[in-house]
Amino acid sequence: MKLWDKGFSTDKKIDHFTVGNDRELDLLLAKYDVIASKAHAKMLGKIGLLTSSETDALVSELDNIGASIAEGAFTIEDSFEDMHSKIEFLLTEKLGDTGKKIHTARSRNDQVLVAMQLYLKNELSELKSGTVDLFNLLMDLAEKHKEVLLPGYTHLQIAMPSSFGLWFSAYAESLIDDLYFIEAAYKVADQNPLGSAAGYGSSFAIDRTFTTQEMGFDTLKYNVVAAQMGRGKVEKATAFGMSSIAATLSKIAMDICLYMSQNFDFISFPDELTTGSSIMPHKKNPDVFELVRAKCNKLQAVPNQLILITNNLPSGYHRDLQLVKEIIVPAIQDLKACLEILTFSLKEIKVNQNILDDSKYDYLFSVDTLNELVQNGLPFRDAYKKWEWKSMKEPLLPKEILNISMKEVWAICVWKKSGER
Repeated sequence: MKLWDKGFSTDKKIDHFTVGNDRELDLLLAKYDVIASKAHAKMLGKIGLLTSSETDALVSELDNIGASIAEGAFTIEDSFEDMHSKIEFLLTEKLGDTGKKIHTARSRNDQVLVAMQLYLKNELSELKSGTVDLFNLLMDLAEKHKEVLLPGYTHLQIAMPSSFGLWFSAYAESLIDDLYFIEAAYKVADQNPLGSAAGYGSSFAIDRTFTTQEMGFDTLKYNVVAAQMGRGKVEKATAFGMSSIAATLSKIAMDICLYMSQNFDFISFPDELTTGSSIMPHKKNPDVFELVRAKCNKLQAVPNQLILITNNLPSGYHRDLQLVKEIIVPAIQDLKACLEILTFSLKEIKVNQNILDDSKYDYLFSVDTLNELVQNGLPFRDAYKKWEWKSMKEPLLPKEILNISMKEVWAICVWKKSGER
C-alpha cells in the first residue's frame, strides 16, 4: 500500500531505490506517528469532520496500534512503503471507511515532519539526561580526586602542575556548553508543523492550536511554507548539538587512551573493561575508549552531511529530504551509546596517586619557582631569562639571583613541589 497509490505500480527497482531503508527506520518513529494521528483525529472531530463515534473509534484503534508498537509486534512489510501507509491500512482494515478518513486535511509531508519532531524532542531529552548523568559522575570524580596532582602538558611536553580534580571538572564544564546547543535544538524542534499539509496549508478549517497543545508542543510553526522548509533544518540543529557533545567525548576518550599507556601510567581500569592481544599477554587495550573516540569523530561529520544534502534545495518538498532520516536516526543511537558506555566505564577508573614521584616531573614547578623570584623583586622577564635550558634534563640555573644561592633556588622548587611550609 502506498498513500499516493492511483491503481498502478512502479517498477520494483524504482520502488527499492526510493524506499531505501525507510521501513527499518520507521519502526523507531511509528509511535510518534500514532501520537500525531490521535491528535489529528481528535481535531477532526472537534471541527466536525468526524463524528464523535468515528473519533472515538479511530483513537481507540490507534491506541491498539501504539500498544503493538510498544510490545515490538508492529512490523512494516515490503508491501507497505512506510509506517504511515501501514498504520492507515490497519485503521482501514479494522474500521472500514472511518479508517480512510484519518488522512483528511493532512499530507504525508506534515506527517513525516511532526513524527520526526516528536521523535527528536524525545531523543534530545534523553541525550540531555545522559549528558547530565555523565556530568554528575565527572563532578563526583573531581571531588574524590581533587588532591591528586596530575602533570599538565602543552605541545605534548611537560608544562605545569594540574590535578585530577581540574581534569574531571574541565570535561564536566565543557558538557554544560554542549547542553546549550542541545537546548537550542530542542527549542527548534518544539514547534508543531502538523497542518502545513504538503507545505501550503489546508482549505479545511483545521485547529492547529488544538493539535499543538494535544501533542505537547510549546508553539506551532505559523507559516506553513516555513514548516515544510524546517525539514532538514530541525535535524541539522540536532546534529550541531550532538556534534558538540561528541567533540567533548572524543577528547576525553583520547586523554584516557593516552593516560592509560605505560609511558604515562596516570590511570587504569579493571581487566574486564579492557581487551587483550592475541599474541602479547601483557596488553590491556583501551578498545572501548578508542571506539568512543572514533564514533564521536564520525558524529562530528553529521552536520556537514546534512548541509550537503539540503543546502541548495529551493522551498517546498523534495525527495532529497528523505535521506536526512537515515543519517540522523543512527547518529542519535550512536551518541546515546557513547554516553552510556563512558558513564559506565568511568565509574571504575583508578587514578595513580604518585605520578610526580617520577623524576621527569622534577621541573614541573619551574613556573612557581620563577614566580617566587618575581615576588622577591626580580622583574619577570629577567627572572624568565635566567631559566635557560641545555636539555630537558639539565637546566642551567644561575649561581646567584638576588643573592640567592643555587641550593636555595633549588630548595624553593622542592618546597613548592612538596607543598610543605
